[in-house]
Amino acid sequence: MAYRDRNTVERAINLLKQNRMVATRYDKRAATFDVTVQVASIRSWLRDLTRSKNRA
Repeated sequence: MAYRDRNTVERAINLLKQNRMVATRYDKRAATFDVTVQVASIRSWLRDLTRSKNRA
């Protein structure tokens, strides 16, 4: 069970790292980096959402 959870987390992090700003961490402030991660998460979620709608 722990391996499955770890795999899920690693896949999510790899999806976020597809965004260059998250992977290289250009931001100096933690709050700005947090917002960058949130925006990357939303973009990833929207991309998956539109892909699932196109399949149906």
